[in-house]
Amino acid sequence: MSKDDEALSADSVEDLKYILGTMGVEILMAIERGARDFKTIQLFTGCSLSCIKGRIPVLLELDLIYKNNNEYYLTEKGIIFKKELENKS
Repeated sequence: MSKDDEALSADSVEDLKYILGTMGVEILMAIERGARDFKTIQLFTGCSLSCIKGRIPVLLELDLIYKNNNEYYLTEKGIIFKKELENKS
């Protein structure tokens, strides 16, 4: 994969942030920090279960996370997105 393929454009990062919203980004960050299921994501974020259950399918559809044995992990795209968010902070 080339360097250009790895980087998300600034527009893509902004678009993803708006699609996910604050809670979606918090859920993504919680998964990155080790929250693997709904319960631990709830503990890490303080989000309601209904909010988490609504955002997880969006994160999956956008290929930012994947599910393995009922646990969630960041994809390569999710890791790149997280890094881009941290660089903008």
